[in-house]
Amino acid sequence: MYHKKLIIYEYESLFNILDEIKENLNFETIKANKDNIESIKSDLKSDFLVLTKSNLDKDDNQIILQNLPTKINKLIELINIQFLKNKFNIQSNMNIGSYHLNLNSRKITRENINLDLTERETNLIVYLNKSKLSVKVDELQKEVWGHSSELDTHTVETHIYRLRKKVNEKFGDTNFILSLKNGYKIN
Repeated sequence: MYHKKLIIYEYESLFNILDEIKENLNFETIKANKDNIESIKSDLKSDFLVLTKSNLDKDDNQIILQNLPTKINKLIELINIQFLKNKFNIQSNMNIGSYHLNLNSRKITRENINLDLTERETNLIVYLNKSKLSVKVDELQKEVWGHSSELDTHTVETHIYRLRKKVNEKFGDTNFILSLKNGYKIN
């Protein structure tokens, strides 16, 4: 039925109001207090928001309501927008081995160290990561650069060389992209 859950923390009257109109909502409401909030969050794991009076933690999955009263339609709009933002953020993040790649900011991170990437470097990493096998140069030319495979160019090799150098300088990782007999592969 519902896949999105709104945990209402310390707002019992708001919970009661939303519970009365729940058939008009596209999310489920759950009432929480200081004794059960952490267990509820750990049970849900994802696709939830916490509506609260004050900041509970550094989690982005919360809406802090301080300007009350507010119109219920504005509140529901705010909740739905936050659910959309969370969904977009989840879709724009990738784990690549021990690295985390944010497609929006084009940053690759490992152990709280960030490296800014160009759009082409990001696309190259994403394409290589999707392939379980090594990827040939002509396939990368066609799919990442949009070039015909008949072109005699060293664009791919040059970009991979520069990307490897950046990753090595920032993370000390010389094996991020492997060169194999039949192409390149993310390690």
